[in-house]
Amino acid sequence: MPDLNRAAWRRCRPPLPLALLTLALLHAQGAWAQDADLDAPLVLKRTPQLAETIPPTLRGQLPTFVDGDKISGRPDLETVVEGNATLRRGDLSLRADRLEYYQPDDRARATGNVRINQAGNVYEGPELELKIETFEGFFNKVRYRFLATGGGGDAERIDFVDSNVSVARMATYTTCRPEDYPGWMPAWLLSAATLTTDTEDNVGVATNARLTFMGVSTPPFPSLSFPLSNDRKTGMLPPIIGIDNVNGVDITTPYYWNIAPNRDATLYPTLMSKRGINLGTEFRYLEEKYSGEIRADYMPDDRLRDRDRWGIWTHHSQQFDAKYFGLDALVGTLSINRVSDNDYWRDFTRTPSLTQRLLANDGSLSWAKGDWSGMARALSYQTLQYAPAPIVPPYDRMPQITANYSQLDWNGFDFTVANDYTRFEAKNPFVQGQPNGERVFSLASLSRPFLTPGTFITPKVMLNATAYQFDAPLLTNAATSATRVVPTFSLDSGLIFERDANYFGRSFRQTLEPRAFYVYTPFRNQNYLPVYDTAQNDFNFATIYTENAFSGNDRISDSNLLTLGVTTRLIDPETGAEAARFGVAQRLRFADQLVTMPGGVPVTDRLSDLLLGAQINWTSKWSVDGTVQYNPDTQTSARTALSARYNPGPYRTVSAAYRYQADTTPTSNDGNRSIDVTWQWPLNDLWGDKGQDLGPGRGQGGGRWYAVGRLNYSLESSKLTDGVLGFEYDGCCWIGRVVVERVTTGQVTANTRIMFQLELVGFASIGSSPKRTLTQNIQRYTPMRQPGIGPSRFTNYD
Repeated sequence: MPDLNRAAWRRCRPPLPLALLTLALLHAQGAWAQDADLDAPLVLKRTPQLAETIPPTLRGQLPTFVDGDKISGRPDLETVVEGNATLRRGDLSLRADRLEYYQPDDRARATGNVRINQAGNVYEGPELELKIETFEGFFNKVRYRFLATGGGGDAERIDFVDSNVSVARMATYTTCRPEDYPGWMPAWLLSAATLTTDTEDNVGVATNARLTFMGVSTPPFPSLSFPLSNDRKTGMLPPIIGIDNVNGVDITTPYYWNIAPNRDATLYPTLMSKRGINLGTEFRYLEEKYSGEIRADYMPDDRLRDRDRWGIWTHHSQQFDAKYFGLDALVGTLSINRVSDNDYWRDFTRTPSLTQRLLANDGSLSWAKGDWSGMARALSYQTLQYAPAPIVPPYDRMPQITANYSQLDWNGFDFTVANDYTRFEAKNPFVQGQPNGERVFSLASLSRPFLTPGTFITPKVMLNATAYQFDAPLLTNAATSATRVVPTFSLDSGLIFERDANYFGRSFRQTLEPRAFYVYTPFRNQNYLPVYDTAQNDFNFATIYTENAFSGNDRISDSNLLTLGVTTRLIDPETGAEAARFGVAQRLRFADQLVTMPGGVPVTDRLSDLLLGAQINWTSKWSVDGTVQYNPDTQTSARTALSARYNPGPYRTVSAAYRYQADTTPTSNDGNRSIDVTWQWPLNDLWGDKGQDLGPGRGQGGGRWYAVGRLNYSLESSKLTDGVLGFEYDGCCWIGRVVVERVTTGQVTANTRIMFQLELVGFASIGSSPKRTLTQNIQRYTPMRQPGIGPSRFTNYD
């Protein structure tokens, strides 16, 4: 229909009855309002008649439709349909050569090529007797297939208890797709004396069951349950079996408890042939105001270490009723990570800890009120020491209290104040050469941005004020307290130029963005102060345009320097996507930097290293990223990081990275160099069946091989530091995996583990699952099967 303005509508108005009908239809669709624009498009709404499930209370009210070549019978008693007989009611469709329907008891009897589709689940056979509304009855010599899993089989007889529960006698079940050639047998098959399925709870239970895979059968199981969908269910999970050079053969028999839709627990006792039995448990919960998880492991007697071993890891997050306290927001978090001994990280490498040797125990309460925000926190570390590579424990924060104020665009100015009180504690403080103490820090900042479409200038003034109180005199000057006040001025400015450009036959919007950043901070002697939480910043594009050369609050660098840089970007004018970025930056120092970290040397170079960076995303398949820190005096690179990724589609990804870090030791000209390569790729591409790649689980007849892995190789020591190497086979209804993992746990020690897994799709997984290892190590790794929304019954409608 052509667009009509209001005048045209008046000139071309339809006759009155048609106009009234048009108005009624628009009103029914919710597209008409008193002041609605007549040019607005109609909005379609979902009709309740297409509901995925029909409530039981409505089933009896739905009409019944009967069709066929010949229909006879008596009104309100029975109806007989012969030839292409069809009966429909709601989500039920019944077809047969002959159909007899008895209305008084709502019973149907069908014979000859009977096919019934009940909400997408299909049953076929020669004879059926069924009560339509309650779905009670029986079906002889049945072939069936479930919509949710695609699984099915055959049975001597199926008794329908109701629309959800059925009991099959002398039944088989598999998720393998049937193929039409003589002698075809599914790759795996479950045979059972009885097979009870409950599509509401999505659980199947087989009695006197036997599982056959590739012609090899298991001994019979008295009872065996399995899921009919991706939903969670209580019960024993398949055993997990692995081989580890430290633990030996480890066998885990997990038990899953689906406590509620928002709570569950898993018990996983593990037998390690070289160590003993490890008892593990995990509990997860999700509520409206709070959520979290708790994991605990306990090994009563580790034969290798001759002692008990344990570990506990928890995380809890909670939102409180902030209005009760007069606040806008109030959130609390609690994380606990504790293990029994220093060797735990080397002996049990697959713990939930984000860091292996620094285990943080952290509790915080964060709040916000208008322009104010803050936090109260207690943080304590458990440091796991290792004699060949000891580490200095960080200071605990017992407690830390912050209060921050932020006022943006205040008459054109941005004003912020950050306040921090922290008590730093160490169990042996003078291992670090400094006492425990308290520190109060305040940072006030005032800036005035001047912005135009092509320029920006932002002057800023800052004032850093710090006060210390020590538990014991400092070793440097015997002081028990100290103060420090440091002002800072900075000026950030830049230009933005744009032009239309064309490279390699592709149009772009190219930018040229020169930037100048000046900072001045006068020298204040701080080298005698302790260092509780401060470190030297890395030299990169994220830190080169900042006022302080240090992270943390124990050092404020004296600065009189100018940073000059320029960036150019290529932007797709249609999508706004950035196809490429190139940048260069360098610092010009007008005075020596005298504030240093303990043992550090003042910076006297007038020109810093040259920082070069590039990022290219020419297509969605290719990505290249690189950063080089180049020293013009020595004409060498102090740091290099180059990476490339090729990802043409799902299940195809290759990435490689080269990293070099020069040794900062004055007597050494060497450095650390490493290569990191990851991949996931179908091996079938090597023998030329690329065109047959329909994705995992979609092919017919033959399966596909995939290679997966990661290799982290040190060029300095000429050895593999960490590595993962494996193969996956997707046989459509089953997946096989073999993965070898090597994790370095010391200078000369490493753990090696072999994982095998057989996954019967839609039924169970047997063996040690390597999915977590592959996901953590391989960029953009795509699992062979991913949980998703189940198929609609309308995809199987007939």
